Amino acid sequence: MNKKISISMALTIAIIAMTVTFSLTMITARQIFDETIPSVKEKETMYSKLAEIDKYVRANYYGDIQDATLYDMISYGYILGIGDRNASYYTAKQYADLVELQNGNIMGIGVDVVKDSSGSARITKVYDASPASELGMEVGGYITAINGSDVKGLTAANVTSQLQGEAGTEVTVTYMALDGTTTDHTINRSRYTIPSVEYQMLSDSYGYIKLYRFDGTTQSAFSRAVEDLQNQGAKALIFDVRDNQGGILDVAVNCIDQLAPEGDIVFAEDKNGDQTLLGASDDGYVDLPMVVLVNKNTASSAELFAASLRQLSGAQLVGETTYGKGTIQAEPYRMSDGSAVVITTAKMITGDGTSFDSTGLTVDVEVAAKADGSDTTLVSVEEDTQVQKALGVAQTMSGSTASSSASSQASSAASGEAASGSESADSTASEPAGEDASAASSAEGE
Repeated sequence: MNKKISISMALTIAIIAMTVTFSLTMITARQIFDETIPSVKEKETMYSKLAEIDKYVRANYYGDIQDATLYDMISYGYILGIGDRNASYYTAKQYADLVELQNGNIMGIGVDVVKDSSGSARITKVYDASPASELGMEVGGYITAINGSDVKGLTAANVTSQLQGEAGTEVTVTYMALDGTTTDHTINRSRYTIPSVEYQMLSDSYGYIKLYRFDGTTQSAFSRAVEDLQNQGAKALIFDVRDNQGGILDVAVNCIDQLAPEGDIVFAEDKNGDQTLLGASDDGYVDLPMVVLVNKNTASSAELFAASLRQLSGAQLVGETTYGKGTIQAEPYRMSDGSAVVITTAKMITGDGTSFDSTGLTVDVEVAAKADGSDTTLVSVEEDTQVQKALGVAQTMSGSTASSSASSQASSAASGEAASGSESADSTASEPAGEDASAASSAEGE
């Protein structure tokens, strides 16, 4: 009898449990349904509107529609429409070019240029083992025409676009040398390597490291530069991240970790305010005074680099207030046709809990750049007023007497160039954007 009661009770309990479970499931399903239906209706409205536009245009438009271009423009418009100033859409070709750039490779003639007051494209850098280098083009020379058309009506971006292209294709460039002589050169575009890190010793005992961007080649090059300068007896280190618009966040974190003592480096803060630690430094560090040289185009991971060294290593920031791009972009999402999108996923929070997004970093020692931008383009470090000021600060921090004559002299002996990968060649630095900057792994913010 007891056994029968026990079985009955068990069946009753099971039925009650099933009923409760069913009820909860129905309630949850109803909630999901209620949340989903508005979303579905919104999407139907969006696609219906697009289909209506497409139907009307195809029936009445006088010209021809290039569907591939149309689809890319629709994608551009969608990303633009979400209101994320750092989001980007890349066509399949643009994304392939981005990957090449992140690996330190570019195809073109091998120069960086700026547009000056004359309207011509002034050469600010000639890359080693590039077509331009082999032709003897020099910094300070001019490109006055491309394929017979004067460049005065072009923006710097237009000049860049026309100089770059597939390997093996030809471009005719009119080059004006430093002595004023003009020559036409028909050049085969080719692949060449661009450095992300360059370094040398200033005034015999102050290490100077120029970081163009944080890409796939930077970490190993940066490590070699720091170690080599230490081995040469550097009394202090100067890091130049002017015009560095960021790059791969993980790479910047690893470079900071090499220099800084133990501490948190960066957190990601999501839209709900929840924070996740993305990187921290261990107890190994470089025990030298440090100066970080920044300007208005220093952005994203480069700003994190400067902020972290100031917070963890006591570095002094010299130059101008930075750009203020303190957000984190996801790695590019590659779509089935080879195109890709990058969107912002979080705000970047420094190790001490602060954000530089939209405000930038204020400097400890302010030094304005020259109006013509020559500090970071044409002059050598010996003539660069901002570098020389940073050198003076480094000398003071290391306890050396920084006389005006010592500050004005810089030895470029023991200069080195470390590995490859930089900001885009055949172009000049532009306003930092979200692109970017995004990288093939946890990209910044870029």
